[in-house]
Amino acid sequence: MKKKYTSSDIEVLKGIEPVQKRPGMYTDTSNPNHLVQELIDNSVDEAISGFCDHIIVTLHEDYSISVEDNGRGMPVDEHPDHKVSGVEVIMTNLHSGAKFSEKNYKYSGGLHGVGVSIVNALSDSLEINICRSGDSSQYRMFFSNGKIKKKLTKIKKTSKKKSGTTIKFKVSEEYFDNNDVEIDHLSNIVRAKSILQPGLKLEIVDELYGSGHNTYLQRGSLSDYLINNTGDLEYVPNKACSGNFESTDLTIDWTCLWLVDSNDTIQDSFVNLIPTPHGGTHVNSLKTAVVESLRDFCSRKKLIPKHIKLIPDDIWKNTSFIISLKMANPQFSGQTKTKLQSNNIASLLTSKLRDNLEIWFNQNSATTQIIADLILQNAEDRINTSSSPKKKSSKNILLPSRLSDCSTRDISVNELFLVEGDSAGGSAKQARDKNYQAILPLRGKILNTWEISSSKILESKEVKDISTAIGVEPGSSDLNKLRYGKICILADADSDGLHIATLLLALFLKHFESLIKSGHIFVAKPPLYRIDYKKETYYVVDDLDRDKLLKKMKINLDDTNLSITRFKGLGEMNPSQLKDTTLSKKSRKLISLKYSTKVNDHKMMDMLLNKKKSADRKVWLEKKGNLAHFE
Repeated sequence: MKKKYTSSDIEVLKGIEPVQKRPGMYTDTSNPNHLVQELIDNSVDEAISGFCDHIIVTLHEDYSISVEDNGRGMPVDEHPDHKVSGVEVIMTNLHSGAKFSEKNYKYSGGLHGVGVSIVNALSDSLEINICRSGDSSQYRMFFSNGKIKKKLTKIKKTSKKKSGTTIKFKVSEEYFDNNDVEIDHLSNIVRAKSILQPGLKLEIVDELYGSGHNTYLQRGSLSDYLINNTGDLEYVPNKACSGNFESTDLTIDWTCLWLVDSNDTIQDSFVNLIPTPHGGTHVNSLKTAVVESLRDFCSRKKLIPKHIKLIPDDIWKNTSFIISLKMANPQFSGQTKTKLQSNNIASLLTSKLRDNLEIWFNQNSATTQIIADLILQNAEDRINTSSSPKKKSSKNILLPSRLSDCSTRDISVNELFLVEGDSAGGSAKQARDKNYQAILPLRGKILNTWEISSSKILESKEVKDISTAIGVEPGSSDLNKLRYGKICILADADSDGLHIATLLLALFLKHFESLIKSGHIFVAKPPLYRIDYKKETYYVVDDLDRDKLLKKMKINLDDTNLSITRFKGLGEMNPSQLKDTTLSKKSRKLISLKYSTKVNDHKMMDMLLNKKKSADRKVWLEKKGNLAHFE
């Protein structure tokens, strides 16, 4: 019999319950990075409004995370309607905040009033400490799984001049694929915000992953930032093309340069200091302005041959840019704010940007001529490629957007490097031989797939990208579509990097066994130390190699000619160092992963990675822990 559907069946989710029911609608559930970013954005909003100049992000050893600022502090007085403190309203209600109008914030990133309440909803525990200027008391409040654990209370006396908010939280494992913060990604965001907001000091204190204490307070321009991140690639002009303008409701700063012999471009965009990796209105306006201005320049100078019709991709292909927009009430495509959809400002932005660009191109006609040559060469290459015969393909494969592929398809020589982190991935792209080496950057620790079936692991984006890139399905023994002869794991030489390497090895052992059996999986050994002695430089992979080298050369540690540098990670190595030590066939160390039929080897991996074997791991660590070396 059909069940009756009545009004009593209708549920109304209250407070922050919707977030806990459908977390993927509100945040990126692959890892906690977006939650940290939400809190940083709130603090940055205080900085944009002139009330904050110092933000500290701390990754604690117990996997909790705190964000501290010296802004005005969350309101602690009673809300006139809700009859509870302002901080309680903010933390326990979606769409609550002071940013729906321009009374307190002209420009802000936290627009929807949900960011901090999302953090609260998805955390096992959350603690808030508040100081208000003019108030000699410090306030504290505790939450657990989004619910109040301890009401707002005064805890101690403090200076009346002190103000700010500190939020410390520990995410719930229930909602995230991985509880590890992607430290490289977080560092890049923080570094960018320091560039975009002059005078703002940001710190990352890493007590968990070992990257140390880093401070970001930069006075350089956007063009300096763009050029510094271009690395060793050749570009024009020598000083990036830049501009800015300001109106009543918005401010925009931008900078562009063009790569001469590469399309490994940097294309970063921000709205109210929030990264917008999917672009949107401001990026589309810049693209339109660049395309129209350069097309007009080429036309006026009569540079375009009759057989060529320029298309936008010809003009945009080599363009690196950074664009930073500040505006009141921006409209994003979703809560993660990855794309701007404020279409009402498109025509104004395009017009202003085009005016700026046309002036610059005309004032720097010699440089623009070089850019025009690049454009025309792109068009020629496109025409030649389209007119050449193509092999028929039964199926088009959409490769991961983060993959920087190599030119050869010969698997007897080509190589894919799975690289830990965005920063190292960028250096690897510059250091590689593009003819036969491909780079796929990975974001943080991938999913532990040891206990997951092959049919389920593709739900993880990182695993899906790996599978798509190599051309082999999980659990399949069919290697006919294999795209690379060598698949190389490249992670940091420290303990965190070894953990990532272990997770990747487990992935291949459990779900891509045929690749191991066929000898396609390798582990790259990057150096942990750089040793400079007199005029010679040496790289060693671990402590043992370091000590062996010093002993062999009879060098004392107190020798004034000796300098030893420990790399915190791959991201600290410049492209030339990474090439010479890890990517070059002449000098690199690659370990081939050999398939083992020994039952004990699989038992060992199971003991290390199986969540149900925690007791066995404890016993093993108690017996074998003394074999590990710690500095």
